[in-house]
Amino acid sequence: MNQKPLLVTAALPYANGPIHLGHLVEYTQADIFTRFQKMRGREAYYFCADDTHGAPIMIRAKNEGVAPEAVIARYHQEHQRDFNDFNIAFDHYYSTNSPENRALAEEIYGKLKTGGHIHRRPVEQAYCEHDRMFLPDRFVRGVCPRCGADDQYGDVCESCGAHYSPTELKNPRCSLCGAPPARKSSEHLFFRVADYLDTLKTFMDGPALQPEVKNFLATWLKEGLRDWDISRDGPYFGFSIPGEQDKYFYVWLDAPVGYLATMLNKFGAERFDALLRRGEGVLRHFIGKDIVYFHTLFWIPMLAGAGFTLPSTIQVHGFLTVNGEKMSKSKGTFINARTYLNHLGPEYLRYYYASKLKSGVDDLDLNFQDFVFRVNAELVNKVANLGSRTIGMLNKIPALANTLSASHILSEGREEAGLLTKVMAEAESIAADYDNLDFALALQKIMRLADLANEYIDSAKPWACKEDTERQRDILTAGINAFMLIAKYLKPVVPAFAEKVERILKIAPLKWDSYKDDILCNHTIGQFERLADRIDIALTEKIVEETQKAAEAAKKPETPAAPGAPLIEYDDFAKLDLRTAKVTAAERLPKADKLLKLTIDVGGETRTLVAGIAKHYTAEEMVGKTIIIVANLKPRALMGVTSQGMALAVNDGGTLVLLAPEKEMLSGLKVS
Repeated sequence: MNQKPLLVTAALPYANGPIHLGHLVEYTQADIFTRFQKMRGREAYYFCADDTHGAPIMIRAKNEGVAPEAVIARYHQEHQRDFNDFNIAFDHYYSTNSPENRALAEEIYGKLKTGGHIHRRPVEQAYCEHDRMFLPDRFVRGVCPRCGADDQYGDVCESCGAHYSPTELKNPRCSLCGAPPARKSSEHLFFRVADYLDTLKTFMDGPALQPEVKNFLATWLKEGLRDWDISRDGPYFGFSIPGEQDKYFYVWLDAPVGYLATMLNKFGAERFDALLRRGEGVLRHFIGKDIVYFHTLFWIPMLAGAGFTLPSTIQVHGFLTVNGEKMSKSKGTFINARTYLNHLGPEYLRYYYASKLKSGVDDLDLNFQDFVFRVNAELVNKVANLGSRTIGMLNKIPALANTLSASHILSEGREEAGLLTKVMAEAESIAADYDNLDFALALQKIMRLADLANEYIDSAKPWACKEDTERQRDILTAGINAFMLIAKYLKPVVPAFAEKVERILKIAPLKWDSYKDDILCNHTIGQFERLADRIDIALTEKIVEETQKAAEAAKKPETPAAPGAPLIEYDDFAKLDLRTAKVTAAERLPKADKLLKLTIDVGGETRTLVAGIAKHYTAEEMVGKTIIIVANLKPRALMGVTSQGMALAVNDGGTLVLLAPEKEMLSGLKVS
């Protein structure tokens, strides 16, 4: 059957941080699937790129004092190194900050605009008076309007997954200076997603989505499709919108276009057009459930509106948990790829992920005890040990000269043929599991075959046939061929393991569909090499320990603090709301010779504040003073009076002086 070329993509990692084990669930899943397709002889390609635009890149670059391009270049190199070391075999890894991506983003926008699907309207946005700029989504943090989680971004809550606009955040603050933003109006460009409602319904009713994802989409469609704001005001790191002044494409418009741009860079314009405009290729996306919203409600209408091939499948996976809990830096379970590789080989994690991956959207748990047990019991004790005991024994018997038996072992009725027939018979069933992305079931079947082969060796006892070396040769030949077939079935999951087997056996790279032709007869093999070592649980503990130390180090100041005052993070300081306040009344508190009760005006709001200044200021001289207070201090009862803030002062050990503006100012002004 002549199948169309397969174009597989994984979600684009953001170029402002390292790859972690949560990322690797998806990249491993897509890698296994693509490797299997290639083993079957299908023309298949695996694509990915760094997602390089948007506010977080700007923030990191600003904090580091470098250009955004320097940040993305550094992580581009680091990401590729980590992927290579985990045997993730991309056919092309690119960047969204590319000429191809700009051209395609402009093309899609232009076609949507020409089709009447783009309109403009004023938008009320967060604006920082201090930094004098409109604040993109990630430049605003605050309390989620849906679930109440604090310290969330201006576009999406990482706690509950809700999507909203920055102006919906409660208690918002600028990510740069910490000031509460004002609201200002600016004209933005919108995509009328609802124009493609029928397209979305047809796509949802087709085979492209899992049932759980269809349910998500059905709920969103029922709520009604809102126009999508596709523009951001400058300054913004991204592509400027043609024909607009100081307007940029929102990062989520050009990020998925990066899939297409990577393919255009790989194939060239002519082949790209054939595959992705004329429908000669099959597009399959692999993504996490946190970005389903963008890959369905927005991406599908964008592709349809611009005349590109729609994906045949959007395969969605769940989140990674570690030991049953959300990944945590403080607990040492938010583990970077490089931290893991400092202690353990990549094939172990690839195997474990595959043993848990199914076709659904369920979360995957990396339980370290189960990880160690499963890898040791299955990959090491069953599979690697089968190779060791058969190849190793053949190597050690001089009379056998490392040569396998002739084809008589395949004669009907022989027990060697019976074993190999059973192992070969599972090939199509295992292939179907790989095709259906049920890797867990595939590995279960492969492990049963490993059990069968080991049971055969235990029963035939080649070590007991010392007087009949040809019988030994036949038994070992059957065992080695069974091992070779098992290695072939495992090759998409543990490619380095399989390649080592190919080298030991002196055979060409294993393909999938040649069963009987694969059986090695009258073939001389090489010397056995150790295939896999057992994992010590202590190694996983070292990974956790290293992760915890890195998290603690990130919190520590790089320079010594002032005497008696440890350095704090900027985010801690940014939480302080310092304001000018006018004292309108003052009185001593009975039975408290140090305290004054102040009535203050904070920008039209009257508050009561208790200050320990009575030995330095009289009540009378305080009235009319403008002071500086911490306005967002949690109220506290002092001598039966609730104090709603704190006055700032300096003290040299003898004299206390209240802080005040240099000249008379209005009350309620933000101190910056």
